[in-house]
Amino acid sequence: MKTARVAYAGALHTATPHGADLRLTDGRIVSEEAVVWLPPFDVGTVIALGLNYADHLKELSPELSVTAQDEPLVFLKGPGSLIGHRGQTRRPHGVNFMHYECELAVVIGKTAQRVKAAEAMQHVAGYTVCNDYAIRDYLENWYRPNLRVKNRDGGTVLGPWFVDAEDVPNPHKLRLRTLVNGKVTQEGTTANMVNDIPALIEYLSGFMTLQAGDVILTGTPEGVVNVNVGDEVVTEIEGIGRLVNTIVGDDVFGR
Repeated sequence: MKTARVAYAGALHTATPHGADLRLTDGRIVSEEAVVWLPPFDVGTVIALGLNYADHLKELSPELSVTAQDEPLVFLKGPGSLIGHRGQTRRPHGVNFMHYECELAVVIGKTAQRVKAAEAMQHVAGYTVCNDYAIRDYLENWYRPNLRVKNRDGGTVLGPWFVDAEDVPNPHKLRLRTLVNGKVTQEGTTANMVNDIPALIEYLSGFMTLQAGDVILTGTPEGVVNVNVGDEVVTEIEGIGRLVNTIVGDDVFGR
C-alpha cells in the first residue's frame, strides 16, 4: 500500500493514489497540484549514511576505499532539513557545487535495540524516496560531511509515498535514477550498497535504540552533478516512487 501526507484546505490528510489524482481519507478526490506534500510519515530521528556505495566513493575520492568491514559513516539530521514532494530547495548564492543524492529511505516500524542482522528486517515498516542535497564547497574535506553540508534547511526531500515493506519483496534489488530537467544524470541499484539494510540496523541498534518513525538514508550511487537555480530534479526508485524537487535562489526565501 502507498500512502502520503498532505495539507489541503487548512487540514492535514492521509492520501492514497487515485489515477493521476489523490484520494483523501474523507473520500475527496483532489489533484496532486492542489495539495502541499509533506514527508509521508511522522518522522523521528533521521540517520544518514555517507559513502555507502563504492562507485560514489570512487567518484568523490578515487584514492579511498570502503568495505563492509569498515565502520559505516553515519550522521544525523534535524527536522528543519525535511521537506516533501514538489518542494523547493535553496541554492545559496556563490556556491560552486551543489548536488542531489537519490537514496532509498528505510523507515523503522518498531523499537530495535541490539538487533542482529538476521532479525533486522522485522523492524522495517516500509520505504520512501529521499533526495539529500549536499554543498561540496562547505566540506571540511572531500569525503567527510559536516553539518553545514548535510543539515541545511529544506535540503532533504522525502516522498512522495510511504510504501509498506510487504509490498517491496527485495529492497536490495531496486533501480535508482535521477533526472535533471528531464535528462538522466544518475543511475544505480540498491544491490551495490556497501552495508545493506540488515547490517545497518544491526550496527545502529547496537549503540542507539531505533524507534518507530526513525528513518535510515542508505546512501547514493555515482552520478552526482551540479544543480542550479531553476533546475527540476526528479529522483526515482523502482516500486517506491518519483520525487520531484525544484532548485531556487536566495530571493525566494528573502535572503
